Amino acid sequence: MTYQQKPSIFQVGKVHENGASIIVSGWGVGMCTPSCRCHRNPHDGQLALAEDQTGGSLGLKSFSEDGSCDCCEPWTAVELAAILRDVAILDSLESSEPAAG
Repeated sequence: MTYQQKPSIFQVGKVHENGASIIVSGWGVGMCTPSCRCHRNPHDGQLALAEDQTGGSLGLKSFSEDGSCDCCEPWTAVELAAILRDVAILDSLESSEPAAG
């Protein structure tokens, strides 16, 4: 199994089907690596999302001259749904230790 870098996730959102489309909403996505230059808009330095509702993926727009990106790949709807599943499992666990603070 090979691992391809993905954009960071700082906010968990939703994944749901809407007919032939897969809607991925509410996710906060950040840089894939600190030194990545292809995802920053050359004019203002901001990031832009690249969404594929037909295929159900969420990533970052590439601002490289040819529009390609070889530093990371987008998250698929299946991967994002697995994250949601894992977060739900963790939320359901009861802690045997009292919370700090």
